[in-house]
Amino acid sequence: MIDFLKKVFTAPEEAPAGEGGGESRPRDVRLAACALFLEMAHIDEAFSGEEQAEILKILENEFDLSSEHAQQLAREAREELAESKDLWKFTNAINQHYGLEEKIRMVELLWQVVYADGRLDRHENYLMHKLSRLLNLKHSQLIDAKLKVLETRR
Repeated sequence: MIDFLKKVFTAPEEAPAGEGGGESRPRDVRLAACALFLEMAHIDEAFSGEEQAEILKILENEFDLSSEHAQQLAREAREELAESKDLWKFTNAINQHYGLEEKIRMVELLWQVVYADGRLDRHENYLMHKLSRLLNLKHSQLIDAKLKVLETRR
């Protein structure tokens, strides 16, 4: 399972963010995923230390990045978000590169960010529903992912 997730979240032909000579690619799924994590953490206008730590932990574990590279990816995603008018380009990158299982895993990770501070804000709930629609997921898949995350937090 770990190898499957590493394969999914790390494209072998790409260097980790900040490495190599290429420019930041807006279609990089790692960047897109990180942008969604950051948007989720900021939607309630309270970016907590728990949320920041959770995002960095996810980037390190799911994308197999060092702490330094995770922080660099977060900085790049923050810049992309600031320049973006909406979230479509991020969800579109994920839709183009991920199958159903990977998108469900992405939603689970988003729920982890939501519950990093121990509560679900109405703005976070709204954004989760919006993202699940943009990722072409059913409501039942969104709820199943939420329940899975809540169960592991106990």
